[in-house]
Amino acid sequence: MKFVMTQAVCKEGIAKLEQKKAMYYIGNGNPDEYLEEMKDADALIVRIAKCDKNVIENSPNLKVIGRTGVGYDSVDVEAATKAGIPVVITPGANNRSVAEHAVAMMFAISKNFYEAETELRKGNWNIRDAKKAFELLDKKVGFIGLGAIGREAQKICKAIGMQTLGYDPYLSKEKMEEIGCLYFEDYHDMIKECDFVSIHVPLVESTANMIAKKELESMKKTAVLINCSRGGIVNEKDLIDALNNDVIAAAGTDVFEQEPITEQNPLLKAKNLMISPHSAAQTQEAVINMASMCIEGCFAVLNGEQWPYVADKKVYEHQKWKK
Repeated sequence: MKFVMTQAVCKEGIAKLEQKKAMYYIGNGNPDEYLEEMKDADALIVRIAKCDKNVIENSPNLKVIGRTGVGYDSVDVEAATKAGIPVVITPGANNRSVAEHAVAMMFAISKNFYEAETELRKGNWNIRDAKKAFELLDKKVGFIGLGAIGREAQKICKAIGMQTLGYDPYLSKEKMEEIGCLYFEDYHDMIKECDFVSIHVPLVESTANMIAKKELESMKKTAVLINCSRGGIVNEKDLIDALNNDVIAAAGTDVFEQEPITEQNPLLKAKNLMISPHSAAQTQEAVINMASMCIEGCFAVLNGEQWPYVADKKVYEHQKWKK
């Protein structure tokens, strides 16, 4: 068996490949640049990279695509399903890490950590009197999306005394209230009340630009927006305008419309914006969990098993699987 990886998985993942005596090739974020290696590849593991239709159609031996994470917008799932190739994902492997990252951003922004440290390093002791820091106790945090990651973040916020509000079209009012969230049928109504808004939804057609100029202007001027889901859910231009014109107080984002971002990205000059390099799921624990689960799923598919954690289960209706 031959595995191709767009970036090397962790050493624990490599050990699993070597244990199974699988050959492997480590490429880069663009598999279109090494299609020669893809010709005899049985499995492709995608990390921060794109797997487009061209790669799938020019990999005649490909039987499975592994994505180390839950989001799969970087993979052409439609083309893979059409070819009978399951796209293995790793739900649950990074829930806690991403949830903690979102809450950490809430803490950092509420305590004005970035400005305080930056100014102190310049010798400005008086930054301690800026009076920008505030407590999270009793603040209202609204969650857009209460899947596994959103619920984990909600649980942490609830535990530290925040009031939690929620919008999720897949959860009933009863279920929402059961987990301790005030239910909202429309997120537009929810965000008007929030001190913090935390986004935990996938990037699909219905969620693209779901937070844009209109939504930002409806939020409190003291509100903080957190996005640890996917770039493109928040309209970046509108966010920059909102921050620079004090429409909202601050924001934290781990994700971007174009990744990796460049030094020319105007987000880097926006006021009161905390950023991280799509690293919420890159804790030591999550990296091992994701690699292990992804490789286990890929091997299962290669052995003819209908692995349950795939992006589109319709793939198993393909003629290849009927055989």
